[in-house]
Amino acid sequence: MTTLLEILTKGTSYLEKKGVDSPRLTMELMVAHTLKMKRMQLYLEFERPLAEDELTPLRAMLKRRGEREPLQHILGEVEFYENTFLCDARALIPRPETEELVDHISKLNLPESPRILDLCCGSGVIGLSLKHKFPESRVTLADISEDALALTTENANKLNLQVETLHSDLFSGISDKYDLIVCNPPYVSSEFEVSEEVKHDPALALFSGKDGLDFLRVFIPEALNHLQPKGQVALEIGYDQAEQVTGLLTNAGYSSVQVLSDLEGVARFPLAQR
Repeated sequence: MTTLLEILTKGTSYLEKKGVDSPRLTMELMVAHTLKMKRMQLYLEFERPLAEDELTPLRAMLKRRGEREPLQHILGEVEFYENTFLCDARALIPRPETEELVDHISKLNLPESPRILDLCCGSGVIGLSLKHKFPESRVTLADISEDALALTTENANKLNLQVETLHSDLFSGISDKYDLIVCNPPYVSSEFEVSEEVKHDPALALFSGKDGLDFLRVFIPEALNHLQPKGQVALEIGYDQAEQVTGLLTNAGYSSVQVLSDLEGVARFPLAQR
């Protein structure tokens, strides 16, 4: 019978030949997921023989990853901030940088029981993470994609979080005003060639015109009409967009405009106040 170590070794070699990043880690995560154990526990059971009903799903997962389907879609979940979220092709796969945005927001000076809008919510990771961290907050999650909203609802139910969801193209379906509007918008240039894995994300959540700023050119002035006095916006943007977005915010009439950097030192997170 094939042992756990043998399948790890063979799977890693296969993924290497397919050009998959971090092949050994990927294989360990798929094996751990299939066997329902912690990844580090694998190192204690290298000699464990795997039954055919364990190898069959692993082979299917290995084939999918070799075809460059994202690991998060294969596993059906992703770790984000303090929770595990369902993850599939209905919404953008959350990036580690977005966890940093949530952390920055958690340090803002917000009123008690703040009203928070997560626009372009996708799978809901930002708004639901904020609701989890601040249970007294009143959180609305909105997206133009009905599929994404369905995934958000599944995640809210999974985490037992009470939030409101709205179908809205930008602010078309939104009438309320908020203490915080957070948005991880589409900001990739339509001319940029993304990786095979990223091609599995919805194009609507990725691309926004030639320079990636078409969405924000509309969002930034419109958001002012949906902020309470002293209300704040918090955004995530591309690695080279800080100067342009700062100009858009300043010209629209926001105050206290700043752009915080991510852990790599990239100016990534614009914050501004009405």
